[in-house]
Amino acid sequence: QVQLVESGGGLVQPGGSLRLSCAVSGTTLDMHAIAWLRQAPGKEREGVSCMHISYGRTYYADSVKGRFTISGDNAKNTVYLEMNSLKPEDTAVYYCAAAWGCDYSGGNDYDWWGQGTRVTVSS
Repeated sequence: QVQLVESGGGLVQPGGSLRLSCAVSGTTLDMHAIAWLRQAPGKEREGVSCMHISYGRTYYADSVKGRFTISGDNAKNTVYLEMNSLKPEDTAVYYCAAAWGCDYSGGNDYDWWGQGTRVTVSS
């Protein structure tokens, strides 16, 4: 059973940075794609970023390209989302998810999900 536990959310001012962590168990980073998705109040859940270490491929939503970076630590079996130049519109609950492959359409077609961590960007 794949389990995902997010951490690192919080309150940050516009222009600030946060790093989210997703601790993965029940699989390894080279077996599954690991993604970050978010859901803002009143909006649908959207894909933010995804990586599949075995294929060397990553996905970023246009809204976060150049500001967010996804990375993985095989030794810790953890995936990170480094978020820089944060904007109020980045405010959302961020979820870590896993599947056999990334949903490169930016959708939420994933099989396993974490509980989410809240990110609030506000002055």
